[in-house]
Amino acid sequence: MIDLYYWTTPNGHKITLFLEESGLPYRILPINIGKGEQFQPEFLRIAPNNRIPAIVDTQPADGGAPIPMFESGAILLYLAEKSGRFLSADPRVRLETLQWLFWQMGGLGPMAGQNHHFGVYAPETIPYAIDRYVKETGRLYAVLNKHLADRAFIAGDDYSIADMACYPWIVPYERQRQNLSDFPNLARWFEAIRQRPATVRAYALAEQINKPAPLDEAAKQVLFGQDAKTVNKG
Repeated sequence: MIDLYYWTTPNGHKITLFLEESGLPYRILPINIGKGEQFQPEFLRIAPNNRIPAIVDTQPADGGAPIPMFESGAILLYLAEKSGRFLSADPRVRLETLQWLFWQMGGLGPMAGQNHHFGVYAPETIPYAIDRYVKETGRLYAVLNKHLADRAFIAGDDYSIADMACYPWIVPYERQRQNLSDFPNLARWFEAIRQRPATVRAYALAEQINKPAPLDEAAKQVLFGQDAKTVNKG
């Protein structure tokens, strides 16, 4: 059994995508990040960076004590190795998968996240910041679009954890001020993943847990007002 500490963000969706695809038994333990539940001591023992997602594998392969995990990329890699799925045993394909997983973690996610922040959530309009992150998001879309010109999925013919990592960060493309018609290979890939039954199930779960709604000022303060004092307080 996998205990999944989850909220309805792109990083959270990565893990529900994997679990719905793999069939590993799991239960969702919602962590409402707008209400500050990520600062609960019980959660911080699992995820010291006070971010979702996190998991606890209550039945690890070695038969030992439960294993806690934080950081979505590390979790995807762990679950792929545990299940033997969505990460090729071929060394070259495996390396390509991992490169693109880290590309998402270090590039697409952070840049699209800053795009969201300055374009949607910032209390004041800062044209330079908006332009900077919209352009960089577009550049990253173009990189992925070019890569997908000769392959069905990011690492080749087979769906992998690299696809699961990237897809949720493309879902809010309109909010990122991107037009998928400008990226035809990416658009084809996106639609193929969107139609997968496991993707449909994962996003239906999200709708049940948290209906999309604008953030109120209290939630914005919780999400965007953190600093070193926040960590030290815990």
